[in-house]
Amino acid sequence: MKNFRIFFIILATAFFITSCEKDKSGPFINESAAAPEITAPAGGTSYVFLEANEVKDTIDFTWTAPDYGFTAAVQYALEIDKSGNNFAGPITLANSARPKLNISVGDFNMKVLVLGGLPGELGNYEVRVTAKINDSVPKLISSTVAFKITPYEKVIIYPMLFAPGGHNGWNQADAASGIYSVKNNNIYEGYLWFKDASTQFKLLKEPAWVQTSCIGDANSSGTSGTLVVGDWGNNIVVGDGIGYYLIKANLVEKTYSWMKTDWGIIGPAQPGGWNTDSNMTYDVATDLWKATLDLTAGEMKFRANDAWTLNYGDNGADRKLEEGGANIAVPSAGNYTVTLDLSGAVYKYKLVKN
Repeated sequence: MKNFRIFFIILATAFFITSCEKDKSGPFINESAAAPEITAPAGGTSYVFLEANEVKDTIDFTWTAPDYGFTAAVQYALEIDKSGNNFAGPITLANSARPKLNISVGDFNMKVLVLGGLPGELGNYEVRVTAKINDSVPKLISSTVAFKITPYEKVIIYPMLFAPGGHNGWNQADAASGIYSVKNNNIYEGYLWFKDASTQFKLLKEPAWVQTSCIGDANSSGTSGTLVVGDWGNNIVVGDGIGYYLIKANLVEKTYSWMKTDWGIIGPAQPGGWNTDSNMTYDVATDLWKATLDLTAGEMKFRANDAWTLNYGDNGADRKLEEGGANIAVPSAGNYTVTLDLSGAVYKYKLVKN
């Protein structure tokens, strides 16, 4: 009997040791896994895109695959941004489950235009690839590869959310009441004129009252700032009076915000310098902000609500506006009609000498 007890203890100990060893087995993530690196095309490559080749020609990318220490399903994203921007606002060229991608000239050209590339003009860009297996594992990011690209002109159709509400008679197909995702990243914004002291509205992915298309407030108050996407939700309520509103909707984080705006011109080209704005007037009929005033040769910008929280300038002097962009040059002194157009996906302006 004693021998049996000893045998049982030995057997139990062996089982415990074996179990511990099994617990220590993987797979374990290789925390020093090298980031993917683009192997083709080579950096410094220059492209002149042509519309005639937009379908038949492709730009072929390949990159190394990271070693996580076990076989993993990796999701890659090939990203592009303007050189020197440090990928502060990148656009995804394409996604892939394999370490290679073939991107048509037409798709590549469109992404360059969305980044602000000027048709027929050479621009400098950087491309990188990211690798991700799940949200709990840090994303791996490659080194950047530089490209010189000359895009061709093409009409850009930006993703849009319709915004039916009290301002447009709840017209679900009103394309004039839309907000846009200029970077095609499910983050939308746009300006709407609200004619009532309190306005309610919803957002739609398509111009139809379909439950899966609808986007509303998560709370019955309509003021939570949180969205329900793909369900009816509640009306979003704006109660800050008649005015011109910047509407933002982030479908990734399921949040929204609004800001009432009045616009003015600031800078040494106008009488108030950098301290006092020259106010602009909104024309409901044309959906434009306008001002007629004397300007001197110098610089100016547009800003909202007599504050620097929201302002627009012009990077590249292409008459397209970017938030926080470069100062706008007024070439010579004179009386000007200045027009600010925030009605579309791309914000624009005009300086017309009278």
